[in-house]
Amino acid sequence: MTDFSRILDCVGRIYGLEEVPRFMGRLQIMLRRHLTRLPRTSSHGLSEQDAILIAYPDQVRDAEKAPLASLKGFAGQYLHGLVNGIHLLPFYPSSSDDGFSVLDYRSVDPAYGDWGDIKRLGRSFRLMFDAVLNHASVRGDWFQAFLRNEVPLKDYFLCVDGNPDLSAVTRPRTLPLLTEFSTADGDRAVWTTFSADQADLDYHNPEVILEMLDLLLFYVEQGASFIRLDAIAYLWKEIGTSCIHRPQVHWIVRLIRSILDKVAPHVMLLTETNVAQSENLSYLGDGTNEAHLAYNFALPPLVLHAFESGQATTLSDWAAGLALPSEEVTLFNVLATHDGIGLNGARGILTEGEIQQLSLQIEAAGGHVLQRSNPDGTSSPYEINVNYYDALVSARSGADTNLGVARFLTAHAILLGLKGMPGIYFHSMFGSRGWPEGVARSGQARSVNREKLHRRTISDELANPNSLRSLIYSGMKRLLRARSSCPAFAPHAQQRILRVGPGLFAFTRAPALNDQEILCVHNVTAVEQSFPCAAWHLERAAGGQVEDLIGTSQIDWYSLVSLPLRPYQSMWLRMKA
Repeated sequence: MTDFSRILDCVGRIYGLEEVPRFMGRLQIMLRRHLTRLPRTSSHGLSEQDAILIAYPDQVRDAEKAPLASLKGFAGQYLHGLVNGIHLLPFYPSSSDDGFSVLDYRSVDPAYGDWGDIKRLGRSFRLMFDAVLNHASVRGDWFQAFLRNEVPLKDYFLCVDGNPDLSAVTRPRTLPLLTEFSTADGDRAVWTTFSADQADLDYHNPEVILEMLDLLLFYVEQGASFIRLDAIAYLWKEIGTSCIHRPQVHWIVRLIRSILDKVAPHVMLLTETNVAQSENLSYLGDGTNEAHLAYNFALPPLVLHAFESGQATTLSDWAAGLALPSEEVTLFNVLATHDGIGLNGARGILTEGEIQQLSLQIEAAGGHVLQRSNPDGTSSPYEINVNYYDALVSARSGADTNLGVARFLTAHAILLGLKGMPGIYFHSMFGSRGWPEGVARSGQARSVNREKLHRRTISDELANPNSLRSLIYSGMKRLLRARSSCPAFAPHAQQRILRVGPGLFAFTRAPALNDQEILCVHNVTAVEQSFPCAAWHLERAAGGQVEDLIGTSQIDWYSLVSLPLRPYQSMWLRMKA
């Protein structure tokens, strides 16, 4: 099926065949307008050198520079050769939710800089933009025009008439689903999935998706290499259903993919769906027709569980059974994000009892557990808001810094070694702790891991070799350099899980079948563990000499029966050339 016929098919599936001619006429005019401005970049895949830093536009503050210019200078100094991409969290004017309640989709907040700053950053790093498609700020121009009953905006937002039964609706929050507004056409109940400040757009209206397609192409013109589809699962609502993962959502993702494949094939889509693993992976479609990447939301809680329980059996079982629909798609592996640690990805992998226990342990470490409303009126843990270092380390009183750093770096060795493209949150890359003052100031639990930092302060701490920031940054540099130098860590390279005892998480990576393997082995316990050497076979003709890519070890493999690993030690081993 050609790109054009795929587009026709998607439109017909979403809106019916009778809508296709009008929609396609509007779309073709739009595409002709954008084609002269879209970058002339050939399509390319992902390699072992692709790693993304996740950061706010004002993450690094400098009194003498605009935040985006400060971030560019900081990234050039500390990230060159380590990551090649930056997920720039929403830089648009916003009224709440740290950028996700968008006032104006086509502007850069002047407090951060301008589009020139974005493009200058994009000359050094591949950029990921957020497409906040589900909702817009109630204080923005779109919604204000809706309140005035102006054409065409009066039909852009989803309203509910009467008092229908909405008990089946899946709720990501415990806040009210509907919010009353006074409009020029009378009082209206507007769908507000995430907060009363964020009004949901009505995708039953074809004008809305046309507006958003035009916006996505504008983002490509401004330098987006990746587009993150925020909260995409909630896009299409039908009363009487769960209003999540409706078939039309998948067709909308396919429509976006088909258009990008036609006019901007270098741009990759990432879907953000904090849901059970099977539902999350469904947004990869058949491996060619929906998103290029999906968040690996199961990974953060499973890694935490491995370290908290001192056993990697569940993590190993999950990783061994993980299957993607094709070699053209992969996972966006993360441990920490601006949103904290989602728990839904681990449901069905961890028991509800294990999820509850993990939540209690993280609360003891200073984290906050966000609850979701269930259709039966109960609530359950949905997300943990915590700094990842604190989650891993600080619940243990008296734990020494070196052991804490080893624990944290081994967790990130797992992240960076596994199949997929890694995303590293700024505060993890640079060894931050939690920010309880931010929670007290904002009243929002998510603020605990959203502190903005002054460039001089962080630079001074990084210059001190004994500081926590320096110890973690140095370790992350070592891991990232090892990863980027070895084709075995390409996102689509082969992976094989080794079952070598509950205290170790071990796997091999290789560029292709029968190529030289890298052995990645990680001790998730506070005591020494032994890896049985017979579990990894080397060619004796090569002499059995191996080297550790992230350490200094040189090992005569066949002189050992087992390889000892210190508490929380990780090793990436390959045959020595």
